[in-house]
Order: sequence, then C-alpha cells, then structure tokens
Amino acid sequence: MRILFLTENFPPEMNAAATRVYERAAYWVKWGHKVTVVTCAPNFPLGKVFDGYKNKWKTIEVMDGIRVVRVKTYMAPNSGTFPRMMDFLSFMITGTIAGLFQEKPDVVAATSPQFFSAIAGWLVGGLRRVPFVFELGDLWPASITAVGAMEDNFFLRLMEKLELFLYRRSACVAALTQSFKDDLISRNIPADKIAVVINGVDLPRYSPRKPDPALAKEWEVEGCFIVGYIGTHGMAHALEKVLDAAAILRNDPKIRFLFVGPGAVREALIAEAKGRKLDNVIFAPPQPKERMPDFWGLCNVALVHLKDTPVFESVIPSKIFEAMGMGLPVLLSAPAGEASRIVVQEGIGIHLPPESPMELAQAITRLKNNQTEYLKFAQASYAAAPHHSRERQAREMLAVLQAAVDGRGSEAAKAVVT
Repeated sequence: MRILFLTENFPPEMNAAATRVYERAAYWVKWGHKVTVVTCAPNFPLGKVFDGYKNKWKTIEVMDGIRVVRVKTYMAPNSGTFPRMMDFLSFMITGTIAGLFQEKPDVVAATSPQFFSAIAGWLVGGLRRVPFVFELGDLWPASITAVGAMEDNFFLRLMEKLELFLYRRSACVAALTQSFKDDLISRNIPADKIAVVINGVDLPRYSPRKPDPALAKEWEVEGCFIVGYIGTHGMAHALEKVLDAAAILRNDPKIRFLFVGPGAVREALIAEAKGRKLDNVIFAPPQPKERMPDFWGLCNVALVHLKDTPVFESVIPSKIFEAMGMGLPVLLSAPAGEASRIVVQEGIGIHLPPESPMELAQAITRLKNNQTEYLKFAQASYAAAPHHSRERQAREMLAVLQAAVDGRGSEAAKAVVT
C-alpha cells in the first residue's frame, strides 16, 4: 500500500503526534508498505528551526525507510493565538501543494491536532481521487478553549463546523480514545466509520533499566526518589501545581522532581522554581529521542499531570504508555476519564484529582515509603505494556487505512478488533 501522511509535527520534534506518526510509519515500511510523510522543518515548540535544518520550500530526507518531504511554513512558538493560526494555515497551504506532487498514493491520512493538517489531507485526497482518513488525536478546537488559549467566539464556532465537515467527508475516522468516538457520535457522525486506535509505546525503545550512574551524577539525583515529568510543558498541564507539591515536600532531602522536555511554559516554570528556591526541582533541557529512555531510567515514578477541565476526561497522555514500557508506577493527576480508567483498571498507579498539590505530595510520600505497594504498581505497569504496544497500534491503524482503500471506510470500526 502507498500511504501519504500529512502531519505538522515529526521527528526530531518530540511531542506525542510526531512520535506516534513516526514510530507507526517505521513499522509500515518494515512490513513492505511505501510511506511518504509531508511535514515542515522541525521547530516545535519554540518556533525556531532545529539545528541542521532550514525552512526551505522543499527538502526530502529518508528516515528509517520513510520518505519525509519537508515544506516551508510560517513558524511561531507554541503560544499566542494569531501567530499559531498563521503557522497552521501556512502548513495547510504548502502541505497541500506538496501532497499533490507526490507519487499517487492509495490513501491519504492526516492527524490532529491541529485540524488544518486534516484540511490539507482532505484536499489532497479529493484532488488525487483517493480516500482520506482523519486521525483524531485531539478534540480541536474544543481543546483551545479548555487550556484558556482563546475564549469561545464566532471564529471557533466556524472552525467547529469545518471540523464536523471533515469528519463527514472523510472515508473514515481513527480516534485515539473511545471518548473521542463518543463525542463524534453525539454530534451525529456515524459510529461505524469511527475506529478506535488507542495510543501505545514502542517496546523495543522503552524497557526497564537501572539509572545510568553518569547521568544521575550529572543531574545530582544519586540515591534520590525521582518523580519524573517527561514531555511537553504546555498550558494543558497545570505544572505550576506540581511546583506547589514540590514546595510541600521541600524538606524531604531524598525527593526530587525531574522535568525533561520543551514547552510554552517551561521558562516560566524555571523562573518560578528559582524564585521560590525550590532546590528539589530539576529542569533538564529537551533531549533527542534516543536519550529519552535514559532519562526515564532515572525516575522512580512517572507523573502525568493535566489541567482541571472536562475536555481532558477524554484524553490518554502518551506518557502513560512510556511509563508502562519502563515498568514505572504512574501518578496521574487529571480529571476522571479515559486515562484514569487505564491507570486504575490495569493497577499501574494512583489516580488523583487534578490540580491537587497536597494530594500529589501525599501520594509521592506514600510510594516512597511503601516498597510493597510501589513494587506492585511497577510490576503491573510493565505487565500491561504489551497490551499497549506501538506495533499493535501500527497494525490497527494499517487495518483502518486498508479498509478505506478497499471502500469499507463506512465500516472502519470493524477493522479494529479489541
């Protein structure tokens, strides 16, 4: 099968969408399929081109057998509504043009957020007369208002109408959570055309390991109980509340909070931690993909933290699956929903109310001091990982794409057997 995939984020960027698209595509190539990804020069989240790349009209590289076509875009940091919108719109235009000049695919797919990539995918699919598959990675634009980036207005309501149009015009939809599917059904999108393909972890890359002594010494965490937050530091994560928990625990010399990753609020968090003299909080800079398991290896528990808003009841942060692969207990501070069901039902950690620093501090102390409970969560986490592997997700997504190619998009839900 010839697959054309449009996504604004792709490695060496490290956010969830970039990792998901890349790791699945690598499996598809391994299984004999031809994959072309249309994306832009890596610049997320700061809006600055990564070293070794240029924001040119067209560059082509091959990454693990994936043909990667990078196009020129207007770049903006992951903050500020109007600049980001210009960023999204520019990729929609240049991504569409690039997609029209690739070898004719059997299927076109695009992922959200943001759904302007999906518009590009729909346009390319329509003009090339091949089916278009919408991968629903976030309920965008609903998530914009959820994080407070923009108040509800006429423009957002117009985007919602466009969002619904794309769902209806796609051959099928691949939703990352059951809650996303339920939301679409409630808005009259046919249930049978919506397949649920839950996120996962690439197990060959992530596995339990002892802390790297040199890395532990470098970051001065030797012999400490490390609470790791590894991933995007964004408006959706309410990480200032984690600093509040760190303040509560500042007198325990063995507990450290390790933040690793980029994000729109990272510099503000660093400044706040410094201003509050939180010596138990460590900020490591964004790391290349191959280094992430080493930093996970420093951690004793994985912290997953989301803002207190109903929209986040429907999301499953990819950090949960990476923690499973590493065999780490999970501390989830988020609204009850899809993610909390996994944590509780799989028995891999503790679910806490969102934005609750005292309860987070108490849970950290509990796991540090109760080795029996800690080991129970850790063992359950690692045991659950094979049920959420990236390879499994790659096979399920491939089945959805094949259903679209075969003209069975209206029955895509049947392509994924859970």
